[in-house]
Amino acid sequence: MWMYLYALLFVIAVIVIYVLQNWQYKKTEYYEQTKNSYLSVLFDKGRLGEFYTYKDLKPLDGYKRYLFNLYIPKDNGETTELDVVLLHESGIYVFESKNYSGWIFGTETQKYWTQTLPAGRGRSLKNKFFNPIMQNKGHIKWLQAFLVEQALPFYSYIVFSDRCTLKDIKLTSADHYVMNRHRILFAVRKNIVKVGKRLSPEKIDDLFEKLYPLTQVDEVRKMTHIQNIQQKTQKSVLQSVPVVMETPKAEESICPRCGGKLVMRTAKKGERQGKQFLGCSNFPKCRYIEDLPIES
Repeated sequence: MWMYLYALLFVIAVIVIYVLQNWQYKKTEYYEQTKNSYLSVLFDKGRLGEFYTYKDLKPLDGYKRYLFNLYIPKDNGETTELDVVLLHESGIYVFESKNYSGWIFGTETQKYWTQTLPAGRGRSLKNKFFNPIMQNKGHIKWLQAFLVEQALPFYSYIVFSDRCTLKDIKLTSADHYVMNRHRILFAVRKNIVKVGKRLSPEKIDDLFEKLYPLTQVDEVRKMTHIQNIQQKTQKSVLQSVPVVMETPKAEESICPRCGGKLVMRTAKKGERQGKQFLGCSNFPKCRYIEDLPIES
């Protein structure tokens, strides 16, 4: 009987905590602007990363406004989505949120970075993703074009989850910042001290009013944006197939574990069923696998 009582008390405690957190969440600027439910944020890694980035920036001093999921038009009729934008007295901060786990490897000039995850029995799974520095550089380019004000101070921050380890990130310029989320408040405060006040409260409000409508796009426009990304991803994959299949000497086609050839395979079962990946030709002796590169 005591066991059931403890279980009941535990369930009640969980419900009370959820109700309290949901109540606090609905008072945030993130909810006010996105209207995303608390549950949808908790169970969506992308949204959760954006929300945590916003929460970590909340203690920041000075006049500021936030923008979330900003769909900026490009000159080809498509859009580019900015995760979190902070309009602050010191300038415009554009944050690319990567709520990843595992080990992260990459340089400023590589087109793709690598995420390495443990796969059990001493094996590892490697996923490639588009260079977030290049991604955010494109975001800022189109944001500048939309605002038609080249003199505005912009800052690029790539924010990774605290669940991942940045193993070998090599930057060749001082134009971008890459860090785990727990360092974001310190990094922005450091930049504020360095650059001082660059924007007046009136200017910040003016920029906010101009950009805010781009955070309130309808679902059709959002789906069009997602479809454009998927089409580009598929095109990138198709273009990469000849390199993998026909050019064994290319860096991407060699298994880093045994030196064998990487070949295109399709998962037949499990959570990855139907997805294509690169696998070692020496399987099952060598079980190394690598996901195909994706852009986001």
